[in-house]
Amino acid sequence: MAERRSYRKLGMAVAGGVLVALALAWSAWRWAAPSLPVQTLQLQDMVHTVVATATVQTPHRASSGVQITGKVLTVNVLEGERFRQGQVLLTLEGSEAQAALDAAQLGVSQAEFKLRQWREVQAPTARANDQQAQANAAQARSQFERQHKLLQQGFIGQAAFDEAVRALQVAQAQAQSAQVQRLANGDQGLEQDVAMTALVLARANAQVAQAHLSYTRLVAPFDGLVVSRSVEPGDAVQPGKTLFLLAPQGETELVALIDERHLAWLQLGQPAVASAEAFAQQRFTAAVSRIAPGVDAQRGSIQVKLHVPKPPDYLRQDMTVSVEIEVGRRAATLAVPLEAVHEAQSPLPWVWRVSTAGTLARVPVTLGLHSGHGVELLTGVQVGERVLAVAGSDLHAGQHVRPRAP
Repeated sequence: MAERRSYRKLGMAVAGGVLVALALAWSAWRWAAPSLPVQTLQLQDMVHTVVATATVQTPHRASSGVQITGKVLTVNVLEGERFRQGQVLLTLEGSEAQAALDAAQLGVSQAEFKLRQWREVQAPTARANDQQAQANAAQARSQFERQHKLLQQGFIGQAAFDEAVRALQVAQAQAQSAQVQRLANGDQGLEQDVAMTALVLARANAQVAQAHLSYTRLVAPFDGLVVSRSVEPGDAVQPGKTLFLLAPQGETELVALIDERHLAWLQLGQPAVASAEAFAQQRFTAAVSRIAPGVDAQRGSIQVKLHVPKPPDYLRQDMTVSVEIEVGRRAATLAVPLEAVHEAQSPLPWVWRVSTAGTLARVPVTLGLHSGHGVELLTGVQVGERVLAVAGSDLHAGQHVRPRAP
């Protein structure tokens, strides 16, 4: 009996030792497993964005230069300076042009004087001369008729009658000439046309001279900003050379080159946020306003322009900014960090699923929207399941891991 109790105690001791050994072995195996970040899948809102680098520009720019050859006297604006429409940006030496204008204006004055002279002197004189000539002709005819009667009655000789004939002919010729002069100096007459034509020509010459003088000043065509300036006082300039690059005030655009693989996601009107590196905390909104119809074959990118409704004061022309375009949004979906997906660019992406016991299983998934750092999982996993939040290059199916928070 005593011997039986001894065997029982010995068996219990051996069993206890085995259990302790198993517990120690399990604990050692458990703590030997790698500790990896694990994410429990929960429903969340997902925003798909495309991030790109863009430059600040206006919808169009104007290259401005002079229309005549000349020497620069003054340059009135600097690079980066704002200007108003009608402001003089640059002046050229214009003494020759001013002298030409003075001469042309003198020609106008002379033409106006000749027109006035015609109106106040020539035309009235021609009318008076015509009246006098017509009166002389009438008197000569009367004298001719009297002399003709006297000749018939025999009171005068042929010589006296011939003198009356000559006097009538002279008077009639003078009357005809005076009438022509009156018509020429009348309204719509030749002399008026000559005077008016001379005045119109003089005024046209003055306008040409005025325009030529105006070309000695380069005037701003709109309100805007000087993007660049390539002229200094004393320079000799000529037409065809760009002296200023001007950006009109108003709309501001961001011009971005985006990888063509994102083309299917891009649409007009999509919202975006942007910021400059020097002002990272001062983000501003934008919206896609234009998508180029063609792809840059050398870069494999497409040009996208974004309208900025309220540009911040710190924006400068050609400044580089970072822009994040929202191309999709999903509510209540499953998502994991992008680094948790293996072979994400292949037709068969997959993730590591972690069981309640801490073992790994390879699970194929279908990907949906991409955000800046995450990706949507459409199939393959469910709410509440756990997946590795990292890729893990040395792992294998069935391996035990120690989960920890990401």
